[in-house]
Amino acid sequence: MVKIANIELGEFPLLLAPMEDVSDPPFRYVCKKYGADLMYTEFISSEGLIRHAHKSMQKLDIYDYEQPIGIQIFGGEEDAMVQSAQIVEQAKPNLIDINYGCPVNKVVCKMAGAGILQDIPKMVRLTEQVVKATNLPVTVKTRLGWDEDTKNIVEVAERLQDIGIKALSIHGRTRKQMYKGEADWTLIAAVKNNPRMQIPIFGNGDIDSPQKALAYKNKYGVDGIMIGRAAIGSPWIFNQVKAFIFNGEIIADPPIEEKIEIVKTHLQKSIEWKGETLGVLEMRPHYSNYLKGLPNIKPYRTRLVMTNDIDEIFSILDEVLDEYAGIEI
Repeated sequence: MVKIANIELGEFPLLLAPMEDVSDPPFRYVCKKYGADLMYTEFISSEGLIRHAHKSMQKLDIYDYEQPIGIQIFGGEEDAMVQSAQIVEQAKPNLIDINYGCPVNKVVCKMAGAGILQDIPKMVRLTEQVVKATNLPVTVKTRLGWDEDTKNIVEVAERLQDIGIKALSIHGRTRKQMYKGEADWTLIAAVKNNPRMQIPIFGNGDIDSPQKALAYKNKYGVDGIMIGRAAIGSPWIFNQVKAFIFNGEIIADPPIEEKIEIVKTHLQKSIEWKGETLGVLEMRPHYSNYLKGLPNIKPYRTRLVMTNDIDEIFSILDEVLDEYAGIEI
C-alpha cells in the first residue's frame, strides 16, 4: 500500500499530472471516472492567491468526489508561498503540492516553477517554510535539474525529504529540455533506490501506453506513475494501465458511443463550472483529441469549434455518433 502521510493510494497508484488549461474540474471528473487514483489542480500562482485574483481563486474549486486531490501552487517568494499555502488549506484539499517543474519562460523568469532549480538552497528554504505553514501533507513535483550539468535530483530529493515533504514526483527531463527528447528515468530510479529515501517516489514523462507503464514500473521500481499528456483525449488510459499491470489484460479504447458520451459529459461539466460562454470556448481544444483517429472527421471538428450554440454542439456530436457507429479505431 502506497501512502502519502495518512492518505492511502493503493498498491501502485496512477496520478493525473497537473496541466495548465487542462487539469480543471471538468477534465478531472472524467479522469476520476476512468481510474485516476490521485489528481492535482492546475498550478495556481501564489501571487494570484494572495491578491485574491479571480482566476487563481477559481482554481481552488475542488469537489468531494475528487478525493484524494492535491492543490498545486507555484511561486518564487517565501512570504507569498506561505500565505498561499494557508489560503489553500481553507479549501480543504488532501494535500498541497509545490510546482518546481514548469519550464515556461513566464514562470521561470520569476524564479518559480523550474526556475528555482538554479538555486537549490532557496528551493529547500521555500519548501521548508510551506511545510511549517500548513497542517496538510506537502509534496513536490520537479525535474532532474536545470540542465545537463546540474542533474542533482538525488541530492535534492534527500534535502526535500529531510525538511518534511511527504512524496516526490519527478519528471525525467531537465528544464532546458522542456518537453523535447526522451525522458530519462534512470535518475528517477536512482532516487527511488537511494536507501535514505522513505517517501513515495512517482515517475513522470513519456508514459503513453499500458505496456510502457508496466515496463517502467518493473525497470525503475517507482511507487507509482504520473500521467499527463497521454490522458488528454484518452482519460480511460488509467483503467487501461491498471488492467494491464494487475491482470495482464489489454482493454481496448471505448467504442464511439462511449466516447461521445464522455465528450458530452466533459462539455456539460465545463459549462456548469465556467458558465456557458467560457465552458463552450475552453472545451474546443479537446474535440480533436477525443475524436482523433476517426476517418474524415475534420468537417465535424471544424463545425464543433465554430459554433457557440450548446444545442448545436450536442446535435453535431449526435451526428458523429450516427456517422461512425460501429467503427473501430
